[in-house]
Amino acid sequence: MTRNAPRRTVITAALAAAAAAATTAVARPATAAPGAAAAPGAAQHGHGGAAVPDDAPVDYHGWTSFPDWLSGTHSGTRPVPGARPGLEIGRATGSLDYTDPHTGTTATWESASWTSPVRDVPHPASELIASWNAHTPAGTWLQVELLGTYTDGTATPAYVMGRWTAGDGPEDIRRTSVDDQTDGRSSIWTDTFSIDDAAAGPLLASYRLRLTLFRKPGSELTPRVWRLGAMASNIPDRFTVPASVPGAGAGVELAVPAYSQNIHKGQYPEYDNGGEAWCSPTSSTMVIEYWGRGPTAEQMAWVDPSYADPQVDQGARYTYDYQYEGCGNWPFNAAYAATYPDMQGVITRLHSLNDVETLVAAGIPVITSQSFLASELDGAGYGTSGHLMALVGFTAEGDVVANDPASDSDAVVRNVYKRAQFETIWLRTKRINASGGTSGGTGGVCYLYFPAKPTPRQRRALASVGVV
Repeated sequence: MTRNAPRRTVITAALAAAAAAATTAVARPATAAPGAAAAPGAAQHGHGGAAVPDDAPVDYHGWTSFPDWLSGTHSGTRPVPGARPGLEIGRATGSLDYTDPHTGTTATWESASWTSPVRDVPHPASELIASWNAHTPAGTWLQVELLGTYTDGTATPAYVMGRWTAGDGPEDIRRTSVDDQTDGRSSIWTDTFSIDDAAAGPLLASYRLRLTLFRKPGSELTPRVWRLGAMASNIPDRFTVPASVPGAGAGVELAVPAYSQNIHKGQYPEYDNGGEAWCSPTSSTMVIEYWGRGPTAEQMAWVDPSYADPQVDQGARYTYDYQYEGCGNWPFNAAYAATYPDMQGVITRLHSLNDVETLVAAGIPVITSQSFLASELDGAGYGTSGHLMALVGFTAEGDVVANDPASDSDAVVRNVYKRAQFETIWLRTKRINASGGTSGGTGGVCYLYFPAKPTPRQRRALASVGVV
């Protein structure tokens, strides 16, 4: 079940029955203005391919190449060349005594850091979500911070966007978001920087990301980061969106494995009360396996052998955010996907289902986040204040083919949803909830998982939605 949780993004769990639609949980804070992504500075091409002014601007920018890692400001970090360039600790230049708020353990860590060049946002932004791809051996971790500048020239605080490690062993910290970060003009809501009052401003004009890598003192181990990026958006409040016209993806359906979250109800309640709330890791698992990756039998040996689809339990455990107390932290899911060989994961926003069609036609499934009443999505049979699905294709008529994990069994995970209904519940930023009040919407948020070396067609499709 979803939970009302102050200063958390309530985005992860589908309610299992239509009667549960009477929730008042908010998917994003009411003052947020989530957006829909396009290539930086591009016109919107969301309505049958006709270019229209981009009143929903999004800028995703990532640092991934060897020249990228040579840039910026280094304090003990070193760029690593090769087929997949990265950044790692060269020498320790800092030290931190960190008390893990989730274990109570205090330990000393040595560190090195890298601060990106300034990224000027093409359009002032009301929200920003960072994401990263990294390898963190046991006993290492990383922290990502946002160093922003408002449109009035003043600086944001150094906001922590996440403290992350792939593991959860005795040598590891517990991966965590950080609550209660605000300066009265902007705040961090689990994984999202948000201007408190986008109408009054100021907005975000530019930013740097500071990446700090940690390890045990004297260790030769180091995290290695392959991708660090952020999606900055500024979308006006909207309850509806224009319907797009079916395009390149019509009639295309990808062979994405189908997994139900609901068959995991009651399993491992320490991870967000069990499978009923596991829409995000279940969707991630489906797409990771589509790309031919996934955990080994040895990695899943901890799962009760009587449980079906243990890879879903694995995903829940290793996407779990100990502060949010859930598996729906968006960047943590992308980072989890990228722990598998030669995979990348990005969080961004899209303009319309035409963007999804472009990606699907190139062989890239899209995981979307949406909230809705049961009456707003025919055939779903439930309502939700926040739910993830894997979009795997389109019918010949352009309706959405979704692997919806909020299904009773794997056999019925594949669902077809009406195009216009789905586009509205996914892209809107405001909605009327079951009690008649106003709640937030996610405004086109999606997870994109793809290989480290995409095909030329996949590369073009990703570039068309601003991901390079």
